[in-house]
Amino acid sequence: MRCPKCKAEDTKVIDSRIIEDGFAIRRRRECSSCGYRFTTYERVDMDFVILKKDGRREAYSREKLLAGIRKACHKRPISEDTIRKFISSLELELIQKGEREIPSSYIGEKVMEALKRWDKVAYIRFASVYKEFKDVSEFITQIKALGERKDGGS
Repeated sequence: MRCPKCKAEDTKVIDSRIIEDGFAIRRRRECSSCGYRFTTYERVDMDFVILKKDGRREAYSREKLLAGIRKACHKRPISEDTIRKFISSLELELIQKGEREIPSSYIGEKVMEALKRWDKVAYIRFASVYKEFKDVSEFITQIKALGERKDGGS
């Protein structure tokens, strides 16, 4: 691993920790030339193709999924750790499913299920983009449906 400070190629690992339920390793490294310490991460490569609603195919991106969930959860009481654990468990489920191509709708529904459990506002934010709400009436319909479920509906 090359040092980000001096660009020397000789760095050594001084500490390794397993993170994200065993799907990643965090390594503390030190440059042998300048002594600079830095952190690197190794993750399992998720080699999935996402089938989009419009028929396009796109490589799975953990960062894109993380960014979408973060936007929905912005200024809501949902920790980064909760989000990351959810994504790790979703990725494990996708691996166990054994399919190389995953419909975006499958991932979107799984995210909405989690957000609905965690925080109704985050759920509505995500749903408004995912379901492509066209006007306020669609927001109102979705909010009413959430209220009915809470008051003894399904």
